Amino acid sequence: MDEKIFELLEILYTEVQDIKSNMATKDELANVEQNLKQEIVRLEDKMDANHKALYDGYKLTYEKLEVLQEEVDEINEKIEKQDFEFKVIRTAK
Repeated sequence: MDEKIFELLEILYTEVQDIKSNMATKDELANVEQNLKQEIVRLEDKMDANHKALYDGYKLTYEKLEVLQEEVDEINEKIEKQDFEFKVIRTAK
């Protein structure tokens, strides 16, 4: 009976040692945490740059759209003026 308990204790000790050897130390965990923080900061910086670029592109597109809208409005005014002039000319004949 004592021998069986001793064997079980040996097995238990071996398994605990295996588990212990696979566990990370506090220093290793701190290192991983620091690396993750640095990676997060890097990604945030990259996202900021991408966000600014997207916003600039949107702003340029919107400004160009405003210019085109003004040109279309001017053309419409010219067409309306010409239509009116044609009506005046037709009624004068």
